[in-house]
Amino acid sequence: MSSAVNHFTHGLITPVLAYVMSCMGSMLGLRLTAQARASRGASRMRWLLGAAVSIGGTGIWVMHFIAMMGFQVEGTQIRFDVPLTAASAAVAIVVVGTGLFLVSYGRGRVLALLGGGLLTGLGVASMHYLGMYAMNMSAHVSYDRTTVIASVVIAVVAATAALWFTVRVTRPVWIAGAALIMGVAVSGMHYTGMYALQVTVDPEPGVVAGADALDFLVPLMTVISLITLTMLLMVILSPSEQEMSEDAELTRKLEMQRRTRQQLTETSLAEATPLATGRRAQRGPVFAAPVPDQPSPSDAYGPGPSAPGAFTPGTQRTPYSGQPYPDGQAAPGQNAPVIPFPGQPGTQHQQGGQGPAPQQQQSGKRSRSRRR
Repeated sequence: MSSAVNHFTHGLITPVLAYVMSCMGSMLGLRLTAQARASRGASRMRWLLGAAVSIGGTGIWVMHFIAMMGFQVEGTQIRFDVPLTAASAAVAIVVVGTGLFLVSYGRGRVLALLGGGLLTGLGVASMHYLGMYAMNMSAHVSYDRTTVIASVVIAVVAATAALWFTVRVTRPVWIAGAALIMGVAVSGMHYTGMYALQVTVDPEPGVVAGADALDFLVPLMTVISLITLTMLLMVILSPSEQEMSEDAELTRKLEMQRRTRQQLTETSLAEATPLATGRRAQRGPVFAAPVPDQPSPSDAYGPGPSAPGAFTPGTQRTPYSGQPYPDGQAAPGQNAPVIPFPGQPGTQHQQGGQGPAPQQQQSGKRSRSRRR
């Protein structure tokens, strides 16, 4: 015999709160996909991952289990299997992310939209029934097949509409309206699937294994909600899609102006180079100014090459005879005597200074007497 099933144990609190969370997650996800459209590369992937967490995690999974908080079956206790419940959250995020990537990188094509909507809808339905299967109770559970099919169809249609919104909706007002529609679709799919549930309590209820909803679901939903709020703050502080598009357009124009100036500079240089070459050809070659001959240094044995009596290469030097020449110069063909400096061989150090050798002093006296 079927037992009484109550979906609104706490009144309208759970369905209204579930709908609000679904709208918030959907709105944030649409806002993140708008940021992704204006981004490229790794930044685009990060925005899409954030949208998957927002729509799949908050908009669908959190909404589902908030609504489950008001679910109660008369005559049995309800607990939740922790691994299956966590797996249902992962399924919701993964399938929504897959659909977003297909539509985003498929550039909004009809085939990508329909394929992504079908895949995401089936994934959302799988998440829903996996979460219901994670409920442990001392009862036998069955489903009405027609109602289950209807819930799956609603999930596929809702997912396709959500993906279409992600590639078409840009203005904040439209995003808010689309989020309200997505909230209705997700909530409708959830309660349609719950309506397909039929429960028969065991005659002798036993101990139910699993975690209590307040001990497990509330902390998990709180963590996901905080992540959603963090991403919401990131979106608020980030530039809008229009601002990012304007910045990209300004950057493109500045780059075009820079390239144009560079091309004009290169063209001017190319035109000026042949003109300068022609002018140099008309003026003729440019030679360096002649440098006057510099006097060569004096030879160690006498005056330089241009002086009379200079030593000419190829001639034999005449040894110095020691005889004086008028005015104290050496005779032609002879070299001037080399007078050693003080301290060199042939000199003597005298007390109080250095002076010439005695022989040189005597030669100097004889020369002066002869001139007299």
